[in-house]
Amino acid sequence: MTASDSDPTRLLHEVSAAVGAITRHLSVHQVLEVIVSSARRLVGADYAAIGIPDDEGGFAEFITDGIGEEQRLKIGPLPRQHGMLAAILAESEPIRLDDLRRDPRFQWWPKAHPSMAALLGVPIQECGRTLGIVVLTNDLGRPGFSESDTELIELLASHAAIAITNARLYERSRELTVVEERNRLARELHDAVMQRLFSLRLSARAARKLAPTDPEAAACRLGEVEDLAAEAIAELRAVIVELRPADLDAHGLVETLRRHVTLLDRLHDTEVAFEVRSPVDLSRDGEVEVLRLVQEALSNAFRHARARHVAVTVESERITISDDGDGFDADEAATRGLGLLSMRERAKALGGDLDLRTAPGAGTIVALTLDTTEPEEAERD
Repeated sequence: MTASDSDPTRLLHEVSAAVGAITRHLSVHQVLEVIVSSARRLVGADYAAIGIPDDEGGFAEFITDGIGEEQRLKIGPLPRQHGMLAAILAESEPIRLDDLRRDPRFQWWPKAHPSMAALLGVPIQECGRTLGIVVLTNDLGRPGFSESDTELIELLASHAAIAITNARLYERSRELTVVEERNRLARELHDAVMQRLFSLRLSARAARKLAPTDPEAAACRLGEVEDLAAEAIAELRAVIVELRPADLDAHGLVETLRRHVTLLDRLHDTEVAFEVRSPVDLSRDGEVEVLRLVQEALSNAFRHARARHVAVTVESERITISDDGDGFDADEAATRGLGLLSMRERAKALGGDLDLRTAPGAGTIVALTLDTTEPEEAERD
């Protein structure tokens, strides 16, 4: 059953479903798996494969559909760029054959490879560059592929090119995010922990020198050592928490925040409450920015405010972090750090606003107002 035999309406729905499935995935491997299974289903082929070439004459990825796992293992390693596969890679137009074995470009296939006759090979191209190939084949005695089949797979390949490019860009952005996060954590370790350890070393050295002549002063210095060690442990705890954030892709923003708050509540004596009043709908990048902003605000509450109670409240248009700690002079803190500049930059990146209410001895409230305006509405305005 080929595309030309299908009901047009049913075929349109199948193409729409295939394209939708391709664009929903962000992993390159997942995109390739959806492409090859969709292509085989759309034209009713016996076998399908998608190959992504590498720079060494082989394939970085070669995913099949219609061949069982046991048979695939018997076939052996991934194919090389030779014979018919090389021909499809080299061509800018599809190759359609009733019997590929009669084509002079065909060479051989492994002993365990299924016998095939009809072939349809379509390059996946973007801006004249071949990203990969889609190969469809039928068993001996089965009908060949039609012009309609070719057009259908060409359409699928054009969407596949976009999806593969987007998936690669997404994976690259994830890699860059990991690097940036490592650098940020390295700065956190240096700024927060290393300074504490340096002070601890100085206090311990002073206590050692004072011990023979002034035991009381030495004891005072040892008390400082104990306090600095406790602060260093607290800083390390905070960094460890950030090293193991819940997976936003798996759980979403609200559940990730809930898990983070629960972990903080277990690690510290401070009581941390979490309340969700309405759901939050943000882009993936927006979720990351909000997560990091809330983590920064919570970190400030634990590191500087000496709060006994902290509360995180989530609403569709507003996320609030409040504590009953020492509070501070906001104008002075703006010039001295405390992560306020970072939080304001994240709020700006989200298109939202950051409202800070605090005073010495009066606790702190950090409120992030989110921009929930739909892009289309913003354009009409």
